[in-house]
Amino acid sequence: MKGKLLISSLILGTALMALAATDPVLMTINGKDVKLSEFEYLYNKNNQQQIEKESLEDYVDRFVIYKLKVADAEAAGYDTLPAFKKEFEGYRDDFVKPFLEDTTVKNRLVDEAYDRMTKNVKIDHIMLPLGTTYEESQKQRALADSIRQCALNGEDWEELVEKYSVDPSKANNHGHYGFVTANMFPYAFEYAAFNTPVGQISEPVKTNYGYHLIRVNAIEPDAGMLHVRHILLLFPRNCTDSAKAAIKVRIDSIYEAVTAPGADFAEIAKKVSQDPGTRNRGGDLVNFFGRGQMVPQFEEVSYSLKDGEISKPFETRFGYHIVQRLESRPVRSFEAAKPDIEARIARDERSTMPQEKVLAHAKELYNFKYNDRLGDVLLKAINDNGGYDTTFVKGFLANCSEPMFTFAGNQSRPVSEIAPLVNPMAVLNPIPARDYIMSHIDPIANKAVMDYYKENLINDNPDYRNLINEYRDGMLLYEVSNRRVWEGASRDTAGLNKYFEQNRAKYHWDAPRFKGIILSAKNDSVLNAVKDDVRVLGADTLTITLYKKYGRDIKMERMLMAKGENDLVDYLFFAADKPQNLEYPVFMVLEGGLINQPEGLADVKGMVTSDYQDVLEKRWVEELRAKYPVKINKKVLKKIQKK
Repeated sequence: MKGKLLISSLILGTALMALAATDPVLMTINGKDVKLSEFEYLYNKNNQQQIEKESLEDYVDRFVIYKLKVADAEAAGYDTLPAFKKEFEGYRDDFVKPFLEDTTVKNRLVDEAYDRMTKNVKIDHIMLPLGTTYEESQKQRALADSIRQCALNGEDWEELVEKYSVDPSKANNHGHYGFVTANMFPYAFEYAAFNTPVGQISEPVKTNYGYHLIRVNAIEPDAGMLHVRHILLLFPRNCTDSAKAAIKVRIDSIYEAVTAPGADFAEIAKKVSQDPGTRNRGGDLVNFFGRGQMVPQFEEVSYSLKDGEISKPFETRFGYHIVQRLESRPVRSFEAAKPDIEARIARDERSTMPQEKVLAHAKELYNFKYNDRLGDVLLKAINDNGGYDTTFVKGFLANCSEPMFTFAGNQSRPVSEIAPLVNPMAVLNPIPARDYIMSHIDPIANKAVMDYYKENLINDNPDYRNLINEYRDGMLLYEVSNRRVWEGASRDTAGLNKYFEQNRAKYHWDAPRFKGIILSAKNDSVLNAVKDDVRVLGADTLTITLYKKYGRDIKMERMLMAKGENDLVDYLFFAADKPQNLEYPVFMVLEGGLINQPEGLADVKGMVTSDYQDVLEKRWVEELRAKYPVKINKKVLKKIQKK
């Protein structure tokens, strides 16, 4: 045993050394390692976003400062705050999604779907029911195999359809489905239709509707989509031959009318067509349709016409039709069709295939294994209990610690996790009961493996790790910078004032500005009344009192404006034209006037605050360099320089 442990340790150690060699530590900041892959990821991303590439030396210094700030945020515990953790978990849940699906599978499905959109497949079809139990389902599958063999041996297809098929459409098509196109049927059905060679019969295909046999008769290039209008004379229920003959005479006379020179098909359709859905639109079906979307006779006639051409009368099970083909549309380009294809894939069974590929990879990566002896354990326990019942479920199953599977060395789940998922009242013989219980294993196993995969993705996948670290550190950087510098400058009123007084000389203007309050009014009478009030009101309560008295009839704006920054200020103080179409067309200077230079901090607070932030930033960086140790592996850095 010790020998095995030693060998395992040596193998693990070799693997870890190989991993360390491919992604060595570039630097250590406050005891926390920064891998080469993380640095290169951010360095390359930075250079892609810059017009002029930043030198490696400059970026290393900036990167160190960035990491020092993150270290300061961690030291202050910002990464443990509930608000931060909630926001970060939201980002993480979004970022992990693309890493849980195989993009090559997704792209293949899109390409495959578009390729099928360029083809039509002519098929025959037999459908059998699924069965309500496992045994019934297996019998139906075996029956489908037998029917397929009969057809391959030359037995009549229509007779097999009549005898076995439960497809409701067989009454009309006798198992001859006609052309089908992509995106009409469940993916398994479509896959068989498009992948079975011409003249061959597919293996039984299972969908949610039943078991299917598909015989492929032809594959042709897609004929595009059609837009038509039609006239329909309906067959009455239980239509006799004489009644049908009379309808035929009438449709022939309508055909003569619609093909006469100058005839208006739409107007005639409004008068004589018996299709309630299209009659008021002149027979216009409005929507384009493709192969397999209309009854076969209607489809064949429509596709045989040219744009603008009118068909002779023809019969379907609904009645007699006359069709005019209005326009045709070829298959869309890949770029145009791609969004719809992706949306459709996201809604059907294909949506899980990219994730299933990752699941298969994870199971292989973690050496996933089912418990081979579990079936025997369950069957013995059921027999020992005298059968499957409530006592078995609540007793043995709910307390069974036997593992269902193992992965990643010591990861497993006990059989007891199945107990809440099964129906203890089900009436089952021992073997079906065992199979019923074991049918719940895969969902549990898949979730357990994927949860473990997600938890370890940050260690196993450098791309994911770098992305997550970038956002986590970015959030911490923002939080700590905001507190130490941006909001810090605004809150430090004393420091801001002191900095302004010490540097007052650098804050000057090249041109005068208006500083004060301009009052605008709806009309002259309001403005004159305001002027009378201004003469008697005290300055301390002036604006409050005026707003209370005049409400929305006036507008007061406190301003600090240079020439060209406000039309009203330009008119009053800089000889510009009077503004037109103002909501408040009359105005007065309530307070203030032109000043040549700033009178105090408030007049240049934005500039002063920005400069003071730079001062705080420099002080902070000096503090960080002194506070947190930084070690750079220069050998690893040289490898970057040589690239």
